Amino acid sequence: MATEIADGVWRFECRGVNAYLVFDDVPTLVDAGTPWDEEAIRRGLDEAGVAVSEIGRVLLTHYDLDHVGTLAALALGLDVPVRAHGFDAQVLRGARTPPLRNHKGLIQRLGRLLTDALDVDVEPVADGETLGSFTAYRTPGHTPGHVAYVSEGLGVGLLGDLVSESDGELSPSGWPISYDTDAVTASVRDLADRAPPFEVACVGHGDPLASGGGDALRRLAATL
Repeated sequence: MATEIADGVWRFECRGVNAYLVFDDVPTLVDAGTPWDEEAIRRGLDEAGVAVSEIGRVLLTHYDLDHVGTLAALALGLDVPVRAHGFDAQVLRGARTPPLRNHKGLIQRLGRLLTDALDVDVEPVADGETLGSFTAYRTPGHTPGHVAYVSEGLGVGLLGDLVSESDGELSPSGWPISYDTDAVTASVRDLADRAPPFEVACVGHGDPLASGGGDALRRLAATL
C-alpha cells in the first residue's frame, strides 16, 4: 500500500517495514523493504507516478534484510548509485561481513542468505554530507553504519530504525535488534541536538509522523 503522508513524501508499506519515496530535487527512494516486497515497491512507485528508471537517488539508512531486500530486483532499472554509510556500505558491497560476536551481526549474517548479490554501485555517504536538500547524520547503534537524513527545506527526517513509532510517540531501537543500545541512546540525543527542525518523521517500523516529528524526537531524547 502506498500513501502520500505529506506533500511529496510517499510511504510504501512493506512486510512489517516502511520504505519511502521523497520528491526532492530528484525522486529519492529511501530504503527498500524485504526480499518479498518488490511488487509492493513497484506498485508504490507506479501510484506515485515514478518509473524505476526515474529514481534519481537511493538512500539507505542502514544494512538489514528488511531495508535492502528489493535492491537486487530493482537494480536493472536503476541508473544511480546506492548511498550508505560506513560499515553498512562495506557489508552491502561484500567487502565486510557482519561479526558473529554480536547477536545482531549473527542476525545479519542469516539475512544475507536470503538476499541476492547487488549489481549496482554502492557509494559511501559521510556524516554531514549534503544529498539534495538532505543532510546525512551518523547515528550508530542499531547498526554500526546507521545514518539518518534530515531536510530542513522539506521538513522531513528519515530516521530508519534509530527509533520506531507507537501510539504517536517514538522509542529507541531496543537490544534484540541493535548492536549497541548505549550507542543508540547517544545517537538519539545527538540527532535531536544537531538536526534542524522537521515535521515529518519517517520511521522504518510503525507509522510515520506527518507532523511534530522533530518535537517527538526531542521528547524522546529528553527521557534517555
